[in-house]
Amino acid sequence: MFDSLTLDQIRIFLAVADSGSFSKAAKRLKRAQSAVTYGIQKLEAQFGIPLFDRTAYRPALTEAGRALLPRARRIVEETNAFRDSARSLASGLEAELTIVLDSMFPIPAVVEALRAFSAKFPTVPPRIYVQSLGAAAELVLDGTCMIGLLPLIFSDVALLKRFPLFTINLIPVVAPDHPLAAIERAIDTDVLQRHVQLVLTDRSSLTEGRDYGVLSGRTWRLADLGAKHSMLLAGLGWGNMPSHLVQNDIAQGRLKVIRPREFDSKDAQLVMGGAYLAEHRLGPAGRWMIEHLSAVVGS
Repeated sequence: MFDSLTLDQIRIFLAVADSGSFSKAAKRLKRAQSAVTYGIQKLEAQFGIPLFDRTAYRPALTEAGRALLPRARRIVEETNAFRDSARSLASGLEAELTIVLDSMFPIPAVVEALRAFSAKFPTVPPRIYVQSLGAAAELVLDGTCMIGLLPLIFSDVALLKRFPLFTINLIPVVAPDHPLAAIERAIDTDVLQRHVQLVLTDRSSLTEGRDYGVLSGRTWRLADLGAKHSMLLAGLGWGNMPSHLVQNDIAQGRLKVIRPREFDSKDAQLVMGGAYLAEHRLGPAGRWMIEHLSAVVGS
């Protein structure tokens, strides 16, 4: 008997529960009051339980009605979401938008873009990955992600169409109690080599075996930028970090900038940008995201 339950019956149930009367529910649904009353009676007969107490002037939900109300709302919400998603897919809109971020990419810029994206495309859920160095570009190349937001130096591949957004600076830092923090002058490389340098690394084929900004022979290699940050704060070594991630630590004395003699600030500038497969045609959501990032983040 429950198999004959219809979405229309559930909508009638919600209309009466929300309006508090059969007459108001009828007006909301643009139906005759008798049709609404019959719909509730039929629903109660199918379940074998009363959903409304009609002894008072206004119908009130019974205990069973109150228990079923949240489920009824979820059914209608999911049905509406199903309908909207189906219409979006039929129009050519992507089922989801997959983006990979390099761990150095500033998160606030992405958050603002995603907020605007969700308002524009409510039926397209974003799926976000975070990787380092060449691993981010590999997720775009193998089709896992539609768009990559990463340093362009790690995505210099003919298969990728790229666009610059902004530049970030890498700066060498240590904890204030680290021995290197006491040296105010330019630090010679032979001095640096006595201390551990924390180095961001990955296992992707694009950057495997390649080092960037490594000046010490003693290195600890980490695949996670957050772990590197924590180890720097703990005084376990020195290392280069994106300025936007450590500026508060520097201002509040938790980290100190050092001056390696061979450190070239020009080489420590990373152009961050977007990338996607040149042969892959992006859908409306992907194109909008690229245009939004170029106009807002890249301006």
